[in-house]
Amino acid sequence: MVKKTLAIFCFLIFAYTANSQVLISLLLGDKLNSDKLEFGLDGGVNWLNMTNTPDAEFLFDWNLGFYFDFKLKQRLFIHTGVIVKSRMGTSGITPYSLENANLDSLFVGGTVDRKINYFNVPVLLRYRFVDYLHAEAGIQLGLRYTGYDFFTKEIYNKKDLQFTNDIKDNYTRLDAGGVAGLGYKLRQGDGMIIYARYYYGFVDVDKVLSGNQHNTALYLGVCIPIGKNKAEAKAQEKAAKTESK
Repeated sequence: MVKKTLAIFCFLIFAYTANSQVLISLLLGDKLNSDKLEFGLDGGVNWLNMTNTPDAEFLFDWNLGFYFDFKLKQRLFIHTGVIVKSRMGTSGITPYSLENANLDSLFVGGTVDRKINYFNVPVLLRYRFVDYLHAEAGIQLGLRYTGYDFFTKEIYNKKDLQFTNDIKDNYTRLDAGGVAGLGYKLRQGDGMIIYARYYYGFVDVDKVLSGNQHNTALYLGVCIPIGKNKAEAKAQEKAAKTESK
């Protein structure tokens, strides 16, 4: 129990400082790149849903974080990082009872969007079939830090009535699942990668509802190397100086 608590605490500290780390990394990007390591920003859009959630529809959202690619062999890499701004959830849920008769009557016929915020850490094995196309698969670990249900009701205009219900304690602190995807590396510029990934959670994250509620997500995003060209130029300059001696 002590080890588990300590691990969660360390994860929290790491995740809490991740926002500042993104900014610092932008300034020090060239220091984080080498012939065996690539650093950059990872971001894009996603479509989120939860299994076995009545009336659930896809929730459209976006994500942002940073990544590291570790080169193991010529075509084999480990891809990891922290998705600092990352959500799971769903939309279009039929309003449930808030144990307040006045609120319940106001939101009859409305909808609920469920947004649960996580720090997500993907750990993927990436294999490059050809110079610019790769497949990847692995796991993704998530640490939930907030969660809200957004009740809305249209009367005259969209979302005339709104109410936010804090639901974070209804969901497990940790999530984990499998990820698989494909990516294409652009031939121009710094070698930006465009990718598509699908995530399916292994954890029944809802502690209240019966059945198994698993997070699912479809990601479309880009990995943008930061400081890669500068790091390569420094390496070439250093090699040239070494040869001239």
